[in-house]
Amino acid sequence: MKLKGAKIMIKCLEDLGVEYVFGLPGGAILPTFDALYDSKLKLILVRHEQGASHMADGYARATGKPGVCMVTSGPGATNTVTGLATAYMDSVPVICITGQVATHAIGSDAFQEADVVGVTRPVTKHNYLVKDVNDLTRIMREAFYVATSGRPGPVLIDFPVDVSRAETEYVFPEKVSIRSYNPVLEGNDDDIKCAAELIRKSKRPCLYVGGGAIGSGARKEVIELVEKTGIPITTTVLGLGIFPETHTSSLRMLGMHGTVYANYSVQKSDLLIAVGARFDDRVTGKIDLFAPHAKIIHMDIDPSSIAKTVQVDVSIVGDVKHILKKLNRLVSDKRKAMKPWLKQIEEWKQKHPLRYTQPDNEKLRQQFIIDKIGEITNHKAVVTTGVGQHQMWAAQWYKFTAPRSMITSGGLGTMGFGFPSAIGAQLGRPGEPVICIDGDGSFQMTMCELVTAAYYKIPVKVFILDNAYLGMVRQWQELFYEHRYSGVDLGPSNPDFVALAESCGVKGLRMEKKDEVVSVIKQALAHEGPVVIHCVCAKQDNVYPMVPTGQALDSVLDMA
Repeated sequence: MKLKGAKIMIKCLEDLGVEYVFGLPGGAILPTFDALYDSKLKLILVRHEQGASHMADGYARATGKPGVCMVTSGPGATNTVTGLATAYMDSVPVICITGQVATHAIGSDAFQEADVVGVTRPVTKHNYLVKDVNDLTRIMREAFYVATSGRPGPVLIDFPVDVSRAETEYVFPEKVSIRSYNPVLEGNDDDIKCAAELIRKSKRPCLYVGGGAIGSGARKEVIELVEKTGIPITTTVLGLGIFPETHTSSLRMLGMHGTVYANYSVQKSDLLIAVGARFDDRVTGKIDLFAPHAKIIHMDIDPSSIAKTVQVDVSIVGDVKHILKKLNRLVSDKRKAMKPWLKQIEEWKQKHPLRYTQPDNEKLRQQFIIDKIGEITNHKAVVTTGVGQHQMWAAQWYKFTAPRSMITSGGLGTMGFGFPSAIGAQLGRPGEPVICIDGDGSFQMTMCELVTAAYYKIPVKVFILDNAYLGMVRQWQELFYEHRYSGVDLGPSNPDFVALAESCGVKGLRMEKKDEVVSVIKQALAHEGPVVIHCVCAKQDNVYPMVPTGQALDSVLDMA
């Protein structure tokens, strides 16, 4: 029996195990939305296409499965670009299906036409323009394979409306074969032996783990390496949760707003073992002064990431889960040899802890609120964030204990990401608490999705930490621009977030005083539906520790 392309598209999604489609219809994608009407797929109708791409991203990060969004041509498609770039920078498997004008009209400036393949090429792992309905099942199968294998990433499928109406037989490919794309998984045995030998000889080793380890599912192997050897571990913001931050071997997060003791440990190490991390500039500080005494081992699935910014002594290309399994068989306990090193690290921990105060008679500090959220949820909630000061304080103070529990825009730094990604994460992890820690600036970029949360009764809890500023920009203007606060004061224009939430059908709560914090958090968590909590916070508070741009990691401002 022949099926129309639109029906084939939907049937492919069903056969590939997709549960949710986040989307918004329009002319060029209407045949596919019509096919969706009779499908067992669950459509989440968003209020803006950027929200759809962030929801698909949040779903993918929370579950490890690809998230799917579907929008129309032209502005519908271009509205997803920020979400695709966010997923691309952080290696998240997202499938974005965009409607397109009929094939004969492509290039004619037809109504709602845009060169979406060209626009998205720099921010997708791969993209397709479907020109023949007979290619559709192969393209769908390939798209999911490309998005989820090797270094994951977003894939876009541009779907012309005439192809969606064309007919052919449905034959779903059982296997994928792409001659030019064969990711290496195992890692070279000789390189792994060299790494083990460097570990054996080292006296001041440090493990540096990124989001690639979470994407690989390597939690067990990372924990085994640390517990077997005793080597201290630090993570990037995307690696938070791969190793419990409550463990004595944890150095917490490193980098610009990482702990002083993590940064000192990296700088003074004689061996740095990088696992699924890409040496981002927010992690390394000034490259010339990064880990100056250390030999570096770098293991990553993406060969183009090896030695991209930092020269390494041993490179191992492959899936870090596979690599660590082999490495763990070759290493042994190093605690005795590292005794002076571990003693030094403990002294740094005692001298430079993360710290804050919350006086009774002052405005709430964001650190205090986040700390209490962590305590009340026993550090087991799924946490999403926007971007800014609240993001860094969430990374510092929540104390993550499990992978896929910190969902944030690391590489692109996308304001507006937190709330829609929380909706996607909640749908992917039903029954688990999902908390969005957001800033007043970030939240307002995608707050239209309050209606989506209300309509589908998605029980996310959104803590808006309102300091009436674009806080991180204000902090930089204070420290580096002589207090010239240009374009950062939101105070005169911020809405009453409680009234806003309730106008959209979402429960609203407010906290302003220290003695309200615990009771309001518990009240929000106990409510069955979505909740917005308007947290009125101190206006001028800065994130410390902080490594100024262009400085070495140990040139840290520790002024909290």
